[in-house]
Amino acid sequence: MSPRGVAIPDLRQQLFNAAERVLQEKGPAGLTGRAITKEAGCATGLLYNHFADLDTFLAALLLDRAGRAGTGMARLPGRAGTGDVVDNLMDGIEVLFAGNLLALAGLAMARPSIISHLGEALADGTLEMDAGERAFAAYLRAEQEHGRIVADADAEALALALVGAAHQLLLTRGPHATDLRDRMRRTATALIDRVTTQA
Repeated sequence: MSPRGVAIPDLRQQLFNAAERVLQEKGPAGLTGRAITKEAGCATGLLYNHFADLDTFLAALLLDRAGRAGTGMARLPGRAGTGDVVDNLMDGIEVLFAGNLLALAGLAMARPSIISHLGEALADGTLEMDAGERAFAAYLRAEQEHGRIVADADAEALALALVGAAHQLLLTRGPHATDLRDRMRRTATALIDRVTTQA
């Protein structure tokens, strides 16, 4: 409900979106219940009407975004053998960027108290903190089967390098940097050109 008693549609997603904006603008230290609800344009109490505390809310946010990103990344291996390898990888990177998953994973590391709320999801595999890395590795192994990536390329190491580079660029450049995607493409190209069968 809004301060005037009018129901707010999709309040959960409204709060999640607001929290992401606060995270981008103020970093993990700026994520307070008051800051989130102010950004969302609703009363502070509404967050706590739906979530026991801020850590519970942030854990729910991470699970929601991880689920969305996981669905998008799961499609990546199926694209092996089609299109351009770097283009396909950049589409996967875009899923990570759009879902704010890397920033949210960093938030979980900055606020260890969130991890306790993720215990069940981590234990039963609902949440995989390395889902992006695993999807890239699966895609690159599939490209090896199609003969577009050399057989002796280390798919897992390349996947780690891609995710690590994306994380580093987000941390140092920010999600709105005009050269973010250009620098990421250059990095992906430098990594992949060395292992494609055309190299």
